[in-house]
Amino acid sequence: QVQLVESGGGLVQPGGSLRISCAASGTIFSIYVMGWYRQAPGKQRELVAAIMPGGTINYADFVKGRFTISRDNAKNTVYLQMNSLKPEDTAVYYCNARRVASTTYYWGRGTQVTVSS
Repeated sequence: QVQLVESGGGLVQPGGSLRISCAASGTIFSIYVMGWYRQAPGKQRELVAAIMPGGTINYADFVKGRFTISRDNAKNTVYLQMNSLKPEDTAVYYCNARRVASTTYYWGRGTQVTVSS
């Protein structure tokens, strides 16, 4: 069983930066695709970024050039560095893990990110 725990969310002003983290346990972290999703009130959950075991990265168009996903396999942790934050980035950010080609997803409980002045 994979356990995922997010941390690092909070309140930040527009244009500011924030780094959120997701610590994984209960599995061999390095073989999992790790992703960040977000869900704003009244909206569907959407993919923000994902990083493959080999390091290939995919970003949603709305975060390209602003957000950076990375992973530290030695620490079983995936990060999302968020720069130039906008009010529309306000959402609960969820960490996700899955094996390559698997349809079984594991989720964390989420961390709230609020961008407001």
